[in-house]
Amino acid sequence: MKAKVYVTLKKSIADPQGNAIQNALRKLGYTNVEEVRIGKLIELDLGDITADEANAQLVKMCEGLLANTVIEEYKFELC
Repeated sequence: MKAKVYVTLKKSIADPQGNAIQNALRKLGYTNVEEVRIGKLIELDLGDITADEANAQLVKMCEGLLANTVIEEYKFELC
């Protein structure tokens, strides 16, 4: 089973990288872009396990290592 984990900064946390990209896009003429938030995508191959096992493992992985839950939020999907 494969999984994709998306980690982003919480809305209450400033995103200087996102701001820099938004400013660059505006300079390139994309003035309609109202907000840019930067995150990371982590792809995992979990082997031959059930969806319930995968969900439980992914929560533990995200809470313990993949996301800093003080400033980041995460979501994942099974593929």
